[in-house]
Amino acid sequence: QVQLVESEGGLVQAGGSLRLSCAASGITFGAYYVGWYRQAPGTRRELVARISSGGTTNYADSVRGRFTISRDNAKNTVYLQMNSLKTEDTAVYFCNADGVGAVYWGQGTQVTVSS
Repeated sequence: QVQLVESEGGLVQAGGSLRLSCAASGITFGAYYVGWYRQAPGTRRELVARISSGGTTNYADSVRGRFTISRDNAKNTVYLQMNSLKTEDTAVYFCNADGVGAVYWGQGTQVTVSS
């Protein structure tokens, strides 16, 4: 059974940092594009960052320069380092694995940035 499990969300103050983790099981992790998405209440889920099997990254304009996505294929884990957090970053963050003919999602982890 495929599972993606996010962790390390929480409450932080604006300007602070947080590092999210997502551990995958049941898939050949290294064969997947993996990424982070977020969804705030009343909004559509949006791409935050993604990283290819080879390490090529893409970021949403709103987070570029503040967030860093990385992956450790040996640990089947993708990370999102979030710095200089803003209240606008408050959302449920989901990890995602996208391969040929299959897309998987984690359950989401809440990130709340307070002022």
